[in-house]
Amino acid sequence: MLRWLRRGAEAPIALVLLFEEWGWEPLKRALAFVARWPPFAWLERRIAALPPAAALAVFFAPTLLLLPVKLGALWLIGRGQAMLGLTLIVAAKLAGTALLARLFQLTQPALMRLAWFAALNTRWTAWKEALFARVRASWAWRVG
Repeated sequence: MLRWLRRGAEAPIALVLLFEEWGWEPLKRALAFVARWPPFAWLERRIAALPPAAALAVFFAPTLLLLPVKLGALWLIGRGQAMLGLTLIVAAKLAGTALLARLFQLTQPALMRLAWFAALNTRWTAWKEALFARVRASWAWRVG
């Protein structure tokens, strides 16, 4: 039963992860382009120089900052403005992915000095790659 539930959950998780992987690099490059502007370049240098604990806080900040936006989108959907709410959720997802990709690039050296984070990152990467391998080996992926 647990294996069946796990397999059933893998499909939507894989879709989200594939979306993020698809968008991760282009969105990161887009934010790197914006970072050429001197105030953003200064901010990025400061973020890259943070110690591990501060880098961790900065890395998780977008999740907390976008939560009210996503709740607002759900409120809009509940008030009958489904398209506006859905558009807001998609925009928040794109902005969050872009910001998270850029912040991870800037904070990764500091974050990897945290043993627990490095271990989780290694496990996460291995799990994600195994999931992608199953998706890429699937009939639907090969046909698509």
